[in-house]
Amino acid sequence: MLSPAQQPPQKSARRRLSARLAPVLGVLLGLSALQKADAQAPTPFRPYSETAKSAVLPGREGWLFLSSELHFLSAPEFWGAAASAVSKASNPDWADPLPAILDFHAQLKAHGIQLLVVPVPPKAALYPEQLPALEDSTPAPTPGQVPSLAGFYKVLEKEGVQVLDLVPVLLENRKSEHGPAFCTTDSHWSGNACVLAAQAISQRITALLPASLRNPFSAEWKSASFRGDLPDLPGAPASGSPQETLPVRRILHESSGAVSPDPDSPLLLIGDSHTLVFHDFLAENAGLLDQLAFETALAPDLIGTRGSGATPVRISLLRRSVKDPGFLSKKKVVVWCFSAREFTESESGWQKVAVSR
Repeated sequence: MLSPAQQPPQKSARRRLSARLAPVLGVLLGLSALQKADAQAPTPFRPYSETAKSAVLPGREGWLFLSSELHFLSAPEFWGAAASAVSKASNPDWADPLPAILDFHAQLKAHGIQLLVVPVPPKAALYPEQLPALEDSTPAPTPGQVPSLAGFYKVLEKEGVQVLDLVPVLLENRKSEHGPAFCTTDSHWSGNACVLAAQAISQRITALLPASLRNPFSAEWKSASFRGDLPDLPGAPASGSPQETLPVRRILHESSGAVSPDPDSPLLLIGDSHTLVFHDFLAENAGLLDQLAFETALAPDLIGTRGSGATPVRISLLRRSVKDPGFLSKKKVVVWCFSAREFTESESGWQKVAVSR
């Protein structure tokens, strides 16, 4: 074997370069391993997800939680390489939400439309103290701590997608005079959360909408009584649950009364049943659509579904644009509101869907 002094100049230079880079490569590889470990590390919600054997996990003081939300919260990451391991999508190619969201954003942008993504955080993330006590007496997670959502939002914003993180405003108002941010016995947010979300959304989009000289809508707080959807699901207490009563802010138009979606509106609200609750079920005139009308002084258009707000609602948007070729030309802003659990729990997954043909 040749000594270092006898080796050809090029080989000797490569050896010296490798020696200098070795420590740097070691640090980089170490960071990569740490990042991978962080992505696979269990979250504080993992024990609750493992405890939930049915659709509903009963909590304290009559609170009920969807086990699917706990499954979502147990995933440290749900996009990129981590998606297929945590997603319930029927096709692994549809597991990652990132490509579909970026594609939707790019298509709307090509039509001159601004997209605002508004995921609704899980109830358990805002009220973890209402989860049942664990056998090992592990303390409940800290309210408002959802690192996976914060990390994903940073990825989206880096790609130019506008995202509204509702965790801070809902956390600040989780014990409001107008009631909690979520229903105790229902899978949806509360009437007060609809108000808070509409106010936060309007702050982000008002500058993109036509200015209004006056607001034709009025608001008045009322009480709404309803029976939530969770007591009827497997895992809920057999004794059932009494009706729940919460404050809602009722919105009315000065001439037409109830707020109706306006197909000519520059503002389009799309999403899952969080866009419909308190507007056409559990109560009326008090949902997100109604609150956006009051906050922006114009009635939005609406494409809402009782099913998944991930792929099916965008298919509905495509159908609208095919039926009405001028549909997209009327829109300036699309607010996409859906439950954050859809990131892992949507069986139809996150497919790329055209917005027009």
